[in-house]
Amino acid sequence: MVSNQVLQSTLEGLKNIARIELCVLDAEGKAYAFTNQDMEKYSPQAVEFVRSPADSQEIAGCQFFKIYDEQQLEYILVAQGTTEDVYTLGKMVAFQIQNLLVAYKERFDKDNFIKNLLLDNLLLVDIFSRAKKLHIQSDKCRVAIIIEARAEKESNTLEIMRTYFGSNNKDFITAVDENSVIVVKEIDESFTNDDIDKICESYKSQLNGEGVDDIRIAYGTIVKEIKEVSRSYKEAKMALDVGKIFFDDRDIMAYSELGIGRLIYQLPIPLCKLFIKEIFDGKSPDDFDEETLTTITKFFENSLNVSETSRQLFIHRNTLVYRLDKLQKTTGLDLRVFEDAITFKIALMVVKYMNYMESLEY
Repeated sequence: MVSNQVLQSTLEGLKNIARIELCVLDAEGKAYAFTNQDMEKYSPQAVEFVRSPADSQEIAGCQFFKIYDEQQLEYILVAQGTTEDVYTLGKMVAFQIQNLLVAYKERFDKDNFIKNLLLDNLLLVDIFSRAKKLHIQSDKCRVAIIIEARAEKESNTLEIMRTYFGSNNKDFITAVDENSVIVVKEIDESFTNDDIDKICESYKSQLNGEGVDDIRIAYGTIVKEIKEVSRSYKEAKMALDVGKIFFDDRDIMAYSELGIGRLIYQLPIPLCKLFIKEIFDGKSPDDFDEETLTTITKFFENSLNVSETSRQLFIHRNTLVYRLDKLQKTTGLDLRVFEDAITFKIALMVVKYMNYMESLEY
């Protein structure tokens, strides 16, 4: 069924063209939209008209029309005017509303198909048969993009996205839960992550302009068949979650850029705790003071380069060496040795993952 808002705006637009008053009622005589509130008084006549076998009829100086949705009576249109061609104009309005019903039904069917496709609720044979029936090409390159916005703004995000980016019938914008909006974007085979990043930036910019803040966007890998869209969606979901843990400074995250964070995210918590206990002997990197953590972070950022790290920290090289020696005595790991540095880096990421998962429990 077409929304009341769309019906109202349609009637107002057609009134400005046809110069007649219009009202749309349901089979029980309830008015959904009208250009003049006085038109609601024709509710009893509309109910009587429903019982008649005629599809159009003149009653009380107005033209009444039945509008069907697949042979099921959906609306009664009442047209009132002083011109001689009220019948013809009313017939055109009824035709326009009929087309709206078809368009909305098709969009609903496509939206329902995409939701079930994302959630793996369709058999392989059903995917291709339904895609063909809905005139959706199955062999186009696509990518799943998830947009998550601040809680109080989420209810608007879907409508904003559909308003500004939903006119392209090759793309699908939907939601499978109340927390995020999913875009299944058809793209060119030559597209790279940089191209998709630009698309995501345009989404973010438009939403920001509409007052939606705290936006995080993630996307999966490019797939070449519609049956693989669900995989791209699952990858985008993981990219969104992993990005919050290990890349909290980034608003746009690609699944292909998750690196080792993707592996850590799939580890069971008990195994993570055992690993940390073995590495730090019951201690935690959280116990290190701010100076030590800053030194470690900067040392990793500079690829274990002592000279460059000491320069960026504005300390003498010997001071940095002293700090690294002190850390080695505490943990048994020498960050100047590549293998120890890798172990320490992974341990820091595991602790970050554990802290994040623990925060979700509260």
